[in-house]
Amino acid sequence: MHQDSVQSAETRANARPWKVNRVPVRAGALPLLMGIVNVTPDSFSDGGEWFDPRRAVAHAVQLAAEGADILDVGGESTRPGAQPVALEDELRRVIPVIAAVNEQCHVPISVDTYKAEVARQALAAGASIINDISGLMFDPQMIEVCAGSECGVVCMHMQGTPQTMQADPRYGDVVTDLVTYFIERLQALRGAGIAAERIALDPGIGFGKTAEHNLEILSHVAAFQSLGRPVLIGHSRKGFLKKILNRAVDERLYGTIGVAIAAAMQGADILRIHDVAAVRDSLLAWQAVAERMRR
Repeated sequence: MHQDSVQSAETRANARPWKVNRVPVRAGALPLLMGIVNVTPDSFSDGGEWFDPRRAVAHAVQLAAEGADILDVGGESTRPGAQPVALEDELRRVIPVIAAVNEQCHVPISVDTYKAEVARQALAAGASIINDISGLMFDPQMIEVCAGSECGVVCMHMQGTPQTMQADPRYGDVVTDLVTYFIERLQALRGAGIAAERIALDPGIGFGKTAEHNLEILSHVAAFQSLGRPVLIGHSRKGFLKKILNRAVDERLYGTIGVAIAAAMQGADILRIHDVAAVRDSLLAWQAVAERMRR
């Protein structure tokens, strides 16, 4: 069992290259770490902590120093029940931060938005990845923005909207339903001029899923890898961990680490996380033991 797990992680580097501005971004023996920079007053975990632009920039620089491979900047909370943010407010929050981080860091910057105008201005400010929770479906102009760029694209699955997604999420079979969704989205995005090599897939942990749905997704990473694209897992500090551990949001670091290792064992390509240093060290320690077990 452990040998298969290590081998699946090692194949990550060459199996699913991701083109970001024409440059291949590949995970090595460990997943890429996408550090979360929430420039919001109300995100579920760290809302308000990095709302001040100077603090947000300093936080991003710190995450990069801790080993973040990508920095994901977002200006609108999409926690369950969150209300939409006006375009002008979101632009005011994220664009100066992206521009400043771009000057100070040498890692790709992702913008977490479903608004085409935010994406357009973020790319101009230095972002190179669009991370869209709607799978490029909420804003009809988002596909055009992405097609007109060479940016990387994260296509996520969500059932409903942030306002409705946790009301009563239901699936026939959650893994099969999500695979079908991604097949359809990949076809649509390719048809609109976005090459498959630019797309990563995010099954959307916590976005219209029960705790049971999330665990089923997390135990079937290979099903999404079968589509030939990098798989991003965004589980950090999320509510399903409360169901498992009965821990408050500020007590979910250890649970986040446990799931990160489980995802890495299955060869997940990217982990979107708050606690870069802790997750990185845990993965390095796991890798050292796993490699010795393989001998």
